[in-house]
Amino acid sequence: MIKVDKRDRSTIFRDRLGKAAMMNGMNQSALSRAVGVDRSTVSQLLAGKNARLPNAQVVAECARALGVSADWLLGLTDRPERPGDVLNAYMAVTDAARSSADEQLNKWHHEAAGYKIRHVPATLPDILKSADMLTWEYGPQLARTTTQAIGAVDDNIGWFKTQNSDYEIAVPLHELESFARAEGYYRGLPIEIRIAQLDHFLSLYETYFPSLRLFLFDARVVYSAPLTVFGPLLAVVYLGQHYIAFRESNRVQTFTAQFDGLVRAAVVDAREIPDKLRALKAEISGRPQISGL
Repeated sequence: MIKVDKRDRSTIFRDRLGKAAMMNGMNQSALSRAVGVDRSTVSQLLAGKNARLPNAQVVAECARALGVSADWLLGLTDRPERPGDVLNAYMAVTDAARSSADEQLNKWHHEAAGYKIRHVPATLPDILKSADMLTWEYGPQLARTTTQAIGAVDDNIGWFKTQNSDYEIAVPLHELESFARAEGYYRGLPIEIRIAQLDHFLSLYETYFPSLRLFLFDARVVYSAPLTVFGPLLAVVYLGQHYIAFRESNRVQTFTAQFDGLVRAAVVDAREIPDKLRALKAEISGRPQISGL
């Protein structure tokens, strides 16, 4: 750390105090009332006639009154925001809807238009689900949630068509296989819906590839919580009832690197997805697979 002479720190304090007061539209009288000191004290702080710094209480009250951090006033940081404000700017917790029918999620997608979006869904990606699949999955909730989910998927497909964005999705291999075989989470899903979903999946994928790319990874080798990285802008982790959104660049880069690690570890590459979908359809249909059909 560089040790700053007290006279230099006093100069920094005086300049920053005056700048913050001006930005807040406060004259010396208003600032003295907000801080709780005599106007003459504020006048001395701003006049710079000596190298003395005020005591900690006055510094703290000045910071509070002006909505800046005491560290910034004293030249210990170049960021004027208070620590809590910095944290809120870099990380936010918001409510999450059960489905993609989420206004906040849609806003993030539109904010990231033109950037690559990297996505690890909680189940299969909503953007590739059929209406019947969405109805089955979100049916246990309020009926309007299902309708909203279907509408949101249609909107997202429309958004994807019009935006110059790449969309990469990484899904555990067992998730897709469990869906096709109606195992675990998908137990009770009728075979008609599963077969139609695989056809829908394949049709969308072949229409939008390579802008839309799917990778299947082995969850026994690598793991990821549900998350979405919206280009360099933000990374969002899905907790179920809440999102945790990170905007600090180093955090976004960390999540981007994690996603790219899933892609490198993929056991089914993006170009192999159509064959995998056809193989699963043949398996559950009880028919032999014919390559390319």
